[in-house]
Amino acid sequence: MGPRSGLRGSQSGLFHEFMRLVRGRMPRAIILENVHGLLSSHGGRDFAVVLKALDELGYGVAWRVLNSKDFGVPQQRRRVYIVAMHRDGRGPGEVLFEPECGDWHPKKGRSNGPKSPSLFQTIIGDTERGPLVKSIAHCIYAESARHTGTDWSRNYVWYPDGRVRRFTPNEVERVQGFPEDWTLPLHFDDRQADRIDSLRYHAVGNAVTPPVAEWVGRRLYQAIEAQEVEFVRKMGAVAAE
Repeated sequence: MGPRSGLRGSQSGLFHEFMRLVRGRMPRAIILENVHGLLSSHGGRDFAVVLKALDELGYGVAWRVLNSKDFGVPQQRRRVYIVAMHRDGRGPGEVLFEPECGDWHPKKGRSNGPKSPSLFQTIIGDTERGPLVKSIAHCIYAESARHTGTDWSRNYVWYPDGRVRRFTPNEVERVQGFPEDWTLPLHFDDRQADRIDSLRYHAVGNAVTPPVAEWVGRRLYQAIEAQEVEFVRKMGAVAAE
């Protein structure tokens, strides 16, 4: 979804279809990811539609803009992550915001304090301005408020002697945080190499950065596990009365 068309565009049909599935299954927790432009699309009205749809189904919601460069990936890729948990107003904030940072506002569902750096960012410094360790490369920008993905076929490497070349599929996989050859089909005709490369660029550009998704998913799992432990503890206390 992009701000030009917002929820009225063709891509927004995926959101409405997603919400149809949510209504049918009512999962305990939901994770959504989109371009950070979603927050300001049509003056914030599109994002309000998303929040209202989740709220009407009884979900507590929190959101946060996360940048891939803060998770060990040499790419400037800001995306908004939305975590929703059914009948739980505090859980989503505990997933997306570290308690020691003090930047989680339980009522507003968002950050209301200074930006909290990740461990990676704390160790090496601001990768956008330049690394502290010479072996760490500057970030590659993948910013777009109008598209959900990045067109890696249009990103190029420039050499000091003036040579220019396109990123290879393996390089864009590494930049996005995937293992090399992750998107390479097991079997294909060599005559289709150009088409296969195009599909690989498209797949990687539309993908969620794995280290970021892993961080969010791990924290969500820990939050659910903690809730279950607390529930068992309370049930045990009631039974002992």
